[in-house]
Amino acid sequence: MGAIKPWEEPFEPFRIIGNLFFVGNIPASSHVVDTGEGLLIFDVGYQSSLHLVIDGLYRLGLDPRDIRTIFITHGHIDHLGGAAALKKFTGARIALGEPDREYANGTLDLTYAKELGLTFRETFEPDILLHDGDVFTFGKTKVRAVATPGHTPGAMSYIFNVRDGDTQYTAGLHGGMGINTMSREFLDAYGLSYSCRNDFFAAMDRLAEEKVDIFLGNHIGHNHTPEKYEKLKAGDRLAFVDPEEWSAYALWAKQDLMNVIKREESAG
Repeated sequence: MGAIKPWEEPFEPFRIIGNLFFVGNIPASSHVVDTGEGLLIFDVGYQSSLHLVIDGLYRLGLDPRDIRTIFITHGHIDHLGGAAALKKFTGARIALGEPDREYANGTLDLTYAKELGLTFRETFEPDILLHDGDVFTFGKTKVRAVATPGHTPGAMSYIFNVRDGDTQYTAGLHGGMGINTMSREFLDAYGLSYSCRNDFFAAMDRLAEEKVDIFLGNHIGHNHTPEKYEKLKAGDRLAFVDPEEWSAYALWAKQDLMNVIKREESAG
């Protein structure tokens, strides 16, 4: 497999609703919240596509140097690859689930870089090691971290409020839904425990109980970002608001892993 080229797959930056924005690209999503007391960014993609994120911010009238905290969903290169560079540029703090710390600082070579034909060299020490239930307040915005291990041990989902004039919504960002790192092939290759599967099942059951109006994914396919963007452009200002979507996706992800396990068992 050749190395991917994320800079070749840009996506138009846009306002999702109110103070919530999309500045990611096709390989990986990045979302920004303007708290009124600085910006928060959730995932930053690869270092090689960080210029697209920064350009997107400027095009939306947002100054990257106003970023206060970089929240990372999990320790894979397509979500934290550009974090060290963005921190150097902005002075922002990086927050990451504590169990993924060794992914970020290079102690464990599990960032999925090799599988993508890449090398993760932009290692860093997180400024904030997140634990389940941690809450952060920025102006009128509150961000709650929810531990959702499985895809990686430290995968974190984020629940936070979004303001659109006088209306408030609850947004949720799933922390890591890929079953690729829970397959028999991947776990055996790295000598990892199969217990991550039970952790994932429990996490998805837990997420399904959360009340979320705006479902965000850390890849654009998770929440159908392109399709919703087209609806938004066509005049549907609530294209991303769907109180049923979040729970349905969490249960779908659980079933997806169940199906993989069944296929592995059938294969012997």
